Formats: sequence, structure tokens, C-alpha cells
Amino acid sequence: MTRVPIAGVGMTKFGAQGERTSRDLFAEAASKAYDDSGLSPEDVDEVFYGNYMGELAEQQGHSGPLVAEAAGVTAPATRIESACASSGAAVRHGANRIRNGDVDVVLVGGAERMTNLSTADGTAGLAAAADALWEISAGMTFPGAYSLMANSYFEQFGGTREDLAHIAVKNHANAVENDLAQFQMEIDVEDVLEAPSVSSPFGLYDCSPMSDGASAAVLVSESFSEARGLDTSVGITGVGQGTDSLALQDRASIPETPAAIDAGQIAYDDAGIGPEDVDVAEVHDCFTIAEVLALESLGFYDAGDAISAAREGETAIDGDLPVNLSGGLKAKGHPVGATGGAQISEMTKLLRGDHVNSDAIEDATVGLTHNAGGTVASCVVHVLEVLE
Repeated sequence: MTRVPIAGVGMTKFGAQGERTSRDLFAEAASKAYDDSGLSPEDVDEVFYGNYMGELAEQQGHSGPLVAEAAGVTAPATRIESACASSGAAVRHGANRIRNGDVDVVLVGGAERMTNLSTADGTAGLAAAADALWEISAGMTFPGAYSLMANSYFEQFGGTREDLAHIAVKNHANAVENDLAQFQMEIDVEDVLEAPSVSSPFGLYDCSPMSDGASAAVLVSESFSEARGLDTSVGITGVGQGTDSLALQDRASIPETPAAIDAGQIAYDDAGIGPEDVDVAEVHDCFTIAEVLALESLGFYDAGDAISAAREGETAIDGDLPVNLSGGLKAKGHPVGATGGAQISEMTKLLRGDHVNSDAIEDATVGLTHNAGGTVASCVVHVLEVLE
């Protein structure tokens, strides 16, 4: 295990700010990460930037050099695209470059501009992360795809809309004091069940919103951190990525996510831990059912058992395994190219003790982030630990 210290993190507020470009958003997040780290753009050896739908939302490709310039960096810069797991993959690339001894300082993260698009165009853009030949051509959208996963889960294991509603209620409650979250408001189960239907069994509150925003982190080598006397109390100790068939029809079981199973196991093995060692998790709850699938794929619950976790309080802020203390994608927001980096930023602060919800987990030393792309055809998992 080679540890990768996190020298600094930064995020914009997530929400509707469609007048801002992705480069502007990323520049803000990077500036905050520099300030947090005590480093400058001149220290950066390489940039990995996650972005999914820049060509559609901004007619902008080749965005690696563009955002590097906005962040004040002249080092090599690469854009990473893996749907909603884009910036999680960017973090993985940056961490591996440091582990390989190629560089000492990497700026990672991502950004997405979405709310400048109409709902129809945004939905179509997100649908492009599905199989164009077999799914998109048949009218598949992501609310539809995840509703297939939810209904298949219910048929195989049981569960109700009310079980899912408790997940939305929990994550909204976690976001109330998070000033970076898109929705700082509490809801109750009745609100979720009575919300307008989107795609059965989902209502509006079961779905993450379209958002604009950016995230960034400065990763460093242990030798660089020591030489510069940096305050790097949290680092990445495990990295894993998995892949599955893009189309749901090609999978052996629709309500299971093998890419997450693989990514989680690789990350656990890399860090030398198991699911039982994790104190707190940020998982990819793009829809309420996605949190259930993540918890089972990561080994926190057996298949069919995580559906009741939120209802029973097991994943609440004071539960046995607090999940999505940031508010998750559901309430924090989901600018898709920024989400994986935002999970790293929020988890770093949670473990350092300077997150608004850190007091609830003051003894936590091990955190996990789970960032999924599409219907979990891609998944990146990171283990973060308090470094001694």
C-alpha cells in the first residue's frame, strides 16, 4: 500500500448557476484547493480533469488544457470521461501517477455545467451514457433505467417505495447545514411519496437534480509532503475501478452492480482493509435505489438487506455506518463531472474534522467513496484514511 496524501480540497457551491462556464467553476474549486493546501499552481506537475457533457452543454471539447489554464497551470493536462464517474476516474489516475513515482503534485477534480440546458436536452445528454443502439434508440432515459433496476430489485428481494423514501429523507437532513449543498432543506416521507411521479417507483424526491459545480483536490507524494512540511492528515490508501456491460439487457442480474463489487474489492485489498473497517461512506445515490445497490455491492450488506437500512436508522448520521453525510447526490447536487471529486473533498473534510457534520463521526479514521457511471457500467472506489 502506497499512501497518497491529500494536501488540499475545494468545491464550488452546487446548484443552478448556468450562466457560469465549466472553466470558471473549476478555477474557483482549484483556487480553494490551493488555499487549503498552501501550494500554488506552479507546484502542480499534472492535471486530470473529469467532465462528461461539455460538448453538448458548452460545445466545448479538448477541455483539459482549457481548465488547466483557468487554474493557472502549465503542466500536462488531460480530460477524463467516464460518465458520472469522470472525476472519480480523474482522482484514480492522479493517485496512480503519484504512486508510480512519476510526479509529486497532481491537481484532480472535475466540473459540469448543466442547467443552461433545457430539461429535455439535459435528459438526452445524460442518456448518452447508455447504449445508443439498444437503449437510447428505444427511448431509454436514466430515470427509466434506474426504475428498471429498482423494480427488478423489488421483485427479487422485496422492498417498497417507502423504504426508498427514507433514503431521500436521510440525505436531505444531512445537507441542511452544508453550505455547499444544492438543497439545504428537510423533507419527510410523506413529501417523497406525494411528489410528482418521474418513473415508477420514483417520484421527484427520489432523483438527484441537474446541477452546476466543480470540485478539486491537490494530491501529493509522501516525500513531497514531508519536504514541504504540509499538513496532510488524510490520504488515499486504496483505489479500485470496475467495469460492466453498458446495456442492462446484457447483464446477468439487473439489480446487481458487478463493477462496484470489483472496484470495492480492489480498493479494499489495496488498502489492506475490509468493509467492516469503514467508519463512514459517501456513495453514488443518483436515485434512491442506487444507494441500496451500492451498500450491497460494497459488502456492507448482503444482497436484499440494504433496502431497510435507512428506514431502520442504520445509515443515519448517528447510525452504525453513516452514509452520505454531505447530503449525497440527492441533496448536495450532481454536476456529473464534478461528483467523484466532490466525494473526495467532502470525505477529506469529514475525516479531518472540519466538515459541518464531522462532530457526528469524531472517532472515524476510515472513509470510503463510491462513484458510479451510467447504470454502474463504470465504478471507482477510493479508501481514505487518517494518516498517522
